[in-house]
Amino acid sequence: MILVSTFLNDSPVFGPVKSRRLGVSLGVNLMPATGKICTFDCLYCENGLNAQRRTPDGYNDAQTVLNSLEARLRQMAAEGELPDVITFAGNGEPTASPAFPEAIRGAVRLRDELAPAAKIAVLSNGTRAAVPEVHDALMLVDDNILKLDTVDADYIALLDRPTGPYDVEGQIGAFASFGGHAIVQTIFLTGTADGVSMDNTGEKYVGPWLEALRRIGPEAVTIYTVARETPVSGLAKAAPDVLDAIADRVRALGIRCTVSY
Repeated sequence: MILVSTFLNDSPVFGPVKSRRLGVSLGVNLMPATGKICTFDCLYCENGLNAQRRTPDGYNDAQTVLNSLEARLRQMAAEGELPDVITFAGNGEPTASPAFPEAIRGAVRLRDELAPAAKIAVLSNGTRAAVPEVHDALMLVDDNILKLDTVDADYIALLDRPTGPYDVEGQIGAFASFGGHAIVQTIFLTGTADGVSMDNTGEKYVGPWLEALRRIGPEAVTIYTVARETPVSGLAKAAPDVLDAIADRVRALGIRCTVSY
């Protein structure tokens, strides 16, 4: 049963929405509006669990996405409110779409023409960051936001639940290969799932994660916590003071860090 708080985004363009982290964000959705396609199956996903959101429909092709993006940007320009950021996100993992590289190149062109002050962001779980054509496309965007909720493989299997092979060392290496052109995004939370503690705010998780950040050398880190009801019950917010303390340790590494409570 899908909890009422989970939702699917419109496709191929949705919003704009007011993002906690990004400002006025116009979303680009390479996935269909009818379901979710993702290489993770996170317990906290706002789109619901993969099994609950199956769809017979496939990815949008690049031209469909770009036509919709152009039309929406022209409409927003006419209304006098262009977005702060054009964000590739949607109902799943955007970089898994075969259209992702072409869609990014086209979005950069449209941004330069129609909304030159806007950034282009990608919210990715990072599972395809090492694929050459994906890597090249991510180098073109302003905010290459890559997920790393911990470096503990057992915890990743419990919380993020990759749908295919996932090697932590490989992920760290892939993120480091951007040469600083990456923003690491991490959720910290507490509570339980099926009777198992999901608290990743302790030293067991934070210490090795900080070491991974040192190796990756990102331009920034953004940390956050659950903001609404989750599709799996029992998960809970991390306290603001706990998040602030973790952020201070990131900043001590010389890395800019923002916090969303």
